[in-house]
Amino acid sequence: MKLRFTKMQGAGNDFVVIDATQTPVHLSHSQIQHIANRFFGVGCDQLLMVESTDTDGVDFRYRIFNADGGEVEQCGNGARCFVRFVVEKGLTDKRNIKVETASGVITLMLQDDGQVTVNMGAPRFTPAQIPFEAKTQSSVYELPLKDETVMISAVSMGNPHAVMLVDNVHTAEVASLGPQIESHPQFPQRVNAGFMQVLNAHEINLRVYERGSGETLACGTGACAAAVSGIQLGTLQSPVKVHTRGGILTIQWAGDGAPVMMTGPAEIVFDGEIEI
Repeated sequence: MKLRFTKMQGAGNDFVVIDATQTPVHLSHSQIQHIANRFFGVGCDQLLMVESTDTDGVDFRYRIFNADGGEVEQCGNGARCFVRFVVEKGLTDKRNIKVETASGVITLMLQDDGQVTVNMGAPRFTPAQIPFEAKTQSSVYELPLKDETVMISAVSMGNPHAVMLVDNVHTAEVASLGPQIESHPQFPQRVNAGFMQVLNAHEINLRVYERGSGETLACGTGACAAAVSGIQLGTLQSPVKVHTRGGILTIQWAGDGAPVMMTGPAEIVFDGEIEI
């Protein structure tokens, strides 16, 4: 079949967005993998599906599929692209939109300058909610890897994150440590591995090895998780400017129980059609 799509990016994290509000679209793992392939398909970190919903007070349903074909709970950069998509494609005339995801309802706000602010909800630290296998809850955990033990913070932003402090993100061993952390047995649903360098109390550099996609140019939920972890450890203060390889995201968090607010760019790259 021929499938219409829109290619989008938020801080270099790129997406194929499909409008399934009128006609349901069902894709197999192999079809998603083909679309995500940068040599034989369109190429993307994640595929986003825009669907209608019957839930009261909610405008759309939002589904996220990683490049490996697996469906995941949340994607912050994708959420920003989502709201830009539904507004620019005429699917809504609202600028504040409530969207249903696999991890709950989030609120998206399109600003006049094209930047998008997303209410990502409150972070979760209880090991069972992440999920992460640990005897007790802590702000820092030891995580044994193949040749060393690293220290991480573990947090859920609707999807699981492990955040590791490094001296320099440019020399951090993301390629070797990322896959080990991502598939670590203490994370039963795998995990996104963040490598955070603190520049000052309000600024960090960040690289993220994403679950099911590998290292990406930016990760919205990863930026939220890193900022929250740093604030909880006392090394950061809100707001936090997060420098990723693809751009800058701004994260605000008032503390325990408060929602995390993420602001950043979202852009349409091109529209197209692919036969699958």
